[in-house]
Amino acid sequence: MKTLKQGDAVPNFTVNDEQGNTVSLADYKGKKLVVFFYPKASTPGCTAEACNLRDHYADLQAKGYELLGVSADSEKRQSNFKNKYEFPFPLLADEEKKVINAFGVWGPKKFMGREYDGIHRMTFIVNEEGVVERVIEKVKTKDHAAQILA
Repeated sequence: MKTLKQGDAVPNFTVNDEQGNTVSLADYKGKKLVVFFYPKASTPGCTAEACNLRDHYADLQAKGYELLGVSADSEKRQSNFKNKYEFPFPLLADEEKKVINAFGVWGPKKFMGREYDGIHRMTFIVNEEGVVERVIEKVKTKDHAAQILA
């Protein structure tokens, strides 16, 4: 797994959001973009993280940030997740792991002594030119907006 780091250009990607609309990196040219990866829609940690970003969405927007949530869930799962918690940002249904692999967040994980492959919970802050400005590797799910705004 080769994870993007500060200074790396993000490869362009095109994938569907929870409504089946195509979303590309190119759509965000000239904007600051926060791409947050989470392992699975509607699980406790992912819900806490996305709800924290929702609750501070106005603060993030005031600083010029657009947000994209990404996991390998289906459009239907992403749509249910978004509707249930009323997220104001798109959730990408990256079932083919195009975005996940572009950012390099898929790889071995350990949970309760078991090793398996999965999505690493990480957030990338991408500048107006599509270059990684900052990577947040240790995401605090209940306080994530503050980490981004720090």
